[in-house]
Amino acid sequence: MSPSLPSGLLGDLDPTSDRAVFRQIADQLRDAIGKGRFREGEKLPSEAELVDHYGVSRMTVRNSFSVLIGEGLVHAEHGKGVFVRPRPPVRRLASDRFARRHREEGKSAFLVEADAAGGHPQVDSLEVKEEKADPDVSARLGSLRRVLARRRRYLLDGRPVEFATSYLPLDIARGTQIAEPNPGPGGIYARLEELGHHLDHFEEEIRARMPTPAEVKMLHLAAGVPVIHLIRTAFDAEGRAVEVCDTVMAADAYVLAYRLPAT
Repeated sequence: MSPSLPSGLLGDLDPTSDRAVFRQIADQLRDAIGKGRFREGEKLPSEAELVDHYGVSRMTVRNSFSVLIGEGLVHAEHGKGVFVRPRPPVRRLASDRFARRHREEGKSAFLVEADAAGGHPQVDSLEVKEEKADPDVSARLGSLRRVLARRRRYLLDGRPVEFATSYLPLDIARGTQIAEPNPGPGGIYARLEELGHHLDHFEEEIRARMPTPAEVKMLHLAAGVPVIHLIRTAFDAEGRAVEVCDTVMAADAYVLAYRLPAT
């Protein structure tokens, strides 16, 4: 006999509702997660426990789990059960992450965020090469035909959380440390300023969408987890666009935070 669930942990089904039974169960599990009855990383009741509690079939319970998995709220581990997905570990404070003081300390933006999250940062899948600019990048950089592209994947505590490609004008980047796999302390923005391109401001465009198959593979995304697609353009003090960064982030890895002026 399956062990019974603690009293009050989950409610009862409403036989008068026109909502499908498996969706009612998903609703109750979602509500319990939202109220903290099941915490991050905690295992949900087993199929057997839910079958016993609700008096339904295993297939009905599995359909309920599928709803929550599709929402990115939980994930299944083969042979172990279904677990509540952790909340985003990285708080991305857009108004501070590119502050000059961080570059002067030799820290890139991702290193600043990783330090704040208390995680171990890594960069892999690194590729640096000259290539033809696509129409969007070309337009943002002033109708350039070719650019230096820097592609890299960021990991936090061994988990892929972000994939970014920076595009820079060849007349700035060619033959400099920016074109090397390791651009040095402070990253490419520190090198740009050393080359006389004092950074003045950034423009970011953000949208959320579902990932492509390649992005699912690159970021090891679970079913139902969307991505944050961000395109950032960096401008120097002369008003020239000196970099375009196309970034895809796992939505379950980041909280986007902004500090806005009051006037």
